[in-house]
Amino acid sequence: MSTITRAGESGAGRSVSGGPQEWLPPALLWLITAVLIAAHQGTVLTLAFPVLAILTGLWLYFKSPARYVGFMWWLWFLSPEVRRLADWSKGSFTPTSLIQIAPLAVTMISALSLLRYYRLLAQRRGLPVLLILLGLAYAFMVGVMSSGPLAATYDLANWLYPILIGFHIMAHTRQYPQYRDTIVNTFIWGMLVMGGYGLIQFFIMPQWDALWMLGSQMNSQGDPVPMGVRVFSTMNSSGPFAFAMMGAMVYVMAATHRVRWVAAALGFFAFALSLVRSTWGGWVIALLIQLVKSNNKVRMRIIASAVLLAGLCVPLLAVGPVADRMQARLNTIVNLSDDQSYAARNEFYATFAKTAFTDVSGEGMGATGTSTKLSNDGGQLGQYGNFDSGVMNIPFVLGWPGTLLYMSGIVWLLVRAVLASFKLSNDKYVSACLSLSLATFAMLVFTNSLVGTGGLLLFMSVFSILSAVHYEKMNRRRTQLLHGGTD
Repeated sequence: MSTITRAGESGAGRSVSGGPQEWLPPALLWLITAVLIAAHQGTVLTLAFPVLAILTGLWLYFKSPARYVGFMWWLWFLSPEVRRLADWSKGSFTPTSLIQIAPLAVTMISALSLLRYYRLLAQRRGLPVLLILLGLAYAFMVGVMSSGPLAATYDLANWLYPILIGFHIMAHTRQYPQYRDTIVNTFIWGMLVMGGYGLIQFFIMPQWDALWMLGSQMNSQGDPVPMGVRVFSTMNSSGPFAFAMMGAMVYVMAATHRVRWVAAALGFFAFALSLVRSTWGGWVIALLIQLVKSNNKVRMRIIASAVLLAGLCVPLLAVGPVADRMQARLNTIVNLSDDQSYAARNEFYATFAKTAFTDVSGEGMGATGTSTKLSNDGGQLGQYGNFDSGVMNIPFVLGWPGTLLYMSGIVWLLVRAVLASFKLSNDKYVSACLSLSLATFAMLVFTNSLVGTGGLLLFMSVFSILSAVHYEKMNRRRTQLLHGGTD
C-alpha cells in the first residue's frame, strides 16, 4: 500500500526522466539534420527530414506519449528554419518544400488517439470534442464540393490538428504530470532558443533567412537587412512566432527552471521586435487573468516578474534603431486614425460582415487561407487567401450548422475549464493554462486563433486543465480505496 502511495506522489511531484528510447530518436534526428546542413546536402535533407521526423514521431507516440507532444512542438518551432537552411545549402529558394510537411504530419499522428480511444467521445468529457468534429465534418463536405478535395483536406487538417492534440492529452490523463512537465520544459527551452536566435536575426540577418524572405516575397515581414525585419526567428512568420512566445511567457509563471529568467528576457525582447500587436494584447490579457485568478503570493510574483522583465528589456528597446521601430509601432496603437492596418481591418469588417454572417450553408473548407492555393491551377492565393478576422472566418467557412456545432463545443470546453480551474486554484500550471486559453480565444477578433499555433495553445491548455482535475479525482479515489482497505 505504501509503495502505491509513494508512486502516486512521485508522479505528481516531479517529471519522469525517460531512458534512451525516449530521447535518443529525436537527438539522432537533430544530429543528422545538423550534419546534412554542414555538409551542404540540402536536397538529401529535404527528402530525409520529413521521413525521419514522422518515424521519430511514431516511435515517441507509442513509447512516450507525453514526449511526443514536446517533440511535436519542437518541429513547429524549428522546421521552418531547417527548410531555409536546406534551401541555402542548395543555393536557391524552392517555393514548396517537403520539410514543411513534417510538423503537420507528426501532429496528425495524434489522430491515432482518436481511433484508439474513440469511446471517450460518448463520455461527458468527450462530448464537446464530438460536437467540434461534427461541425468540421460538415464544413469539409461542403468544401469538397466547392473548393475541391485537395484544398478541403489540407484546410481540414489545419482546423483539426489542434483538437487532436487536445484529445490526445485527455486520453492520457493518467500521465498528466509528465505532460505538464514536458510542455513547460519545451516552452522554456524553446523560448531560450527562439528568443536568442530572434535577436541574431534582427541584428545580423543570416543569409538563409534573407534568401527565404526574398524568395517568398514576405513583404509584411519588413526588409531582409539588419534591424529592418519583424522578427520571426526560426518560425515561418512573425504571427506564429509571437503566438509561441506569448505562450512561453505565460508558462514562465509555472516553471522552476533556473534558466527561465534568461529565456524570458530573450523571449520578451524578440516578442517585442516581432511587432505583432494582437499578441501583445493577448499577453496583457493573459497576465491580467493570472493576476485576478492567483492568490496574493503569486500576484506579487507575477508583478515582480513583470518589473524584472521591464527593467531588463525596456532600456534596450529604447535605444537607437530599435527604439525607432518600437515607437512607430506603438504610435499605431495610440493613433488609430493613422494606422493603415486598422483602417483596412475596419473596412473589411464593414464590407464583408454581411456576406460572412448571412452565408447559411458556408463556403466550406478550402475557401480561405493558404489552402486556396490548392484550389486553382496557378498555385496562387485565392480571393480570400488573406483573412484577418476569426470572428468572420468561422461562420464564412463553417456556415450556420457547422458554426453552431463547432462553437458550442469550444464554449462548452472553455466553461468547463474555467469551473475546473477553481478546484485547483493553487496550481500555477492550471492558472497559466486558463489565462492562455482565454486570451487566445479573445484574439479571435484579429485572427482565427482556433487554428494553427493559436489553436494548439488553446486546446492544449484547455485539455491540460481538464486532465489536471480528472487526475486529482483519480488520486482521491485511489486514496479512498487504500484507506478503505486499511479500515
